[in-house]
Formats: sequence, C-alpha cells, structure tokens
Amino acid sequence: MLEFVSAVFLLLITPGPGVLSVAGVGSGFGFGAGRRYLWGLCAGNFLVGLIVVSGLAALLLAIPWLKTTLLIASAAYLGWLAWKIATAGGRVAFSAAERVPSQRDGIALQLVNPKAYAVNTNLFTGFAFMANQPAQEVLIKFLILNAFWIPIHFLWLWAGVSLRRMDLPERYSRLINITMAFCLVGVVVLALDLF
Repeated sequence: MLEFVSAVFLLLITPGPGVLSVAGVGSGFGFGAGRRYLWGLCAGNFLVGLIVVSGLAALLLAIPWLKTTLLIASAAYLGWLAWKIATAGGRVAFSAAERVPSQRDGIALQLVNPKAYAVNTNLFTGFAFMANQPAQEVLIKFLILNAFWIPIHFLWLWAGVSLRRMDLPERYSRLINITMAFCLVGVVVLALDLF
C-alpha cells in the first residue's frame, strides 16, 4: 500500500489541467468561485475514476476510431485552453473568461482531461494490495486518492488567490501565463503518450 500512496502523491503533485485551472480561477475570480469550481473538478475526477473502474474507459479506448476521436477532441480542447492562458494578457488567469467558471465547468474539464484518465487508470489497475477483496481495495484507493487530491487542489487554489492579491506587474503576469500554458501542453502531451 505504501507504493500506492507514493504513486498517488507523485502523480497528483505534478501540474495538470485541473490544478492549473483551479489556480487560474482563483487568480481570476477569487476563493469563493475557485472553491465552487474545485468541487466540480472533484466530482469530475470521481466520475473519471468510476469510468475507469467500471471498465468503460477501457471499452471505449479499445475502439480505434473512437479512441483517436476522443484523444484528438481532448487535445484540441486542452490546447485551446492553453492558448487562452498564454494570451490572457497582463493578468494571471486560466482564460479570458467572460463569466465565472462553474462546478459544471470543473466536471466537464475533468471528463476531457487525459491526465485524469491516465492517473486513474494507473492507480486503479495497478498497485493491487487486496487481490481477494477488489471492492474494498477500490474503496480504499478512492479514499487515499481524495485524501491527497483535495488538499493538493486547495493548495493550488490558494496559490492562485495569492497571485491575485499580489497584483503583479503585467510582464510577470504574462510570464506566469505563458509558463502555465507550456506546463498544460506538456502534461497533455505526456498523458496522451500513455494512451
């Protein structure tokens, strides 16, 4: 189980679309909006976990044309979000949104987030520690995953809110946006490579 806990920590601590977006929402719209969005991400991640555990993800990804279509759509959406980050101008933000991102937006992001599928697939299909009790193992894995997932995302939300309070000069905000965009693209490329 220690290997599983270590894997959870290492897979979740690396920035992906979820943490980058929650930091951006916190920076652009404050803690309240960021918290609501974060609970949407959490619900979306739970749904991804259920899709993986149920075998639906494996079934869908076993159909070559559907797998390709889903991966292209996911990469295109996340690439678009990376572009919105990079071109957000002089404010640190996930995108130049006209409205506050909602819980529904958080759920939607996780459902197209290839890192969420890669992480959940690795965690739920590997690291067996209760082979004779698979249902209990899955439940324990969900509990451990969320024991790390939720605090890590709240830390990123705090980081985004802290950036908002700093009121950084435009050039620093632009540099942060471009760095976040490159991180997002890099994580997406790595996650897509796992499929």
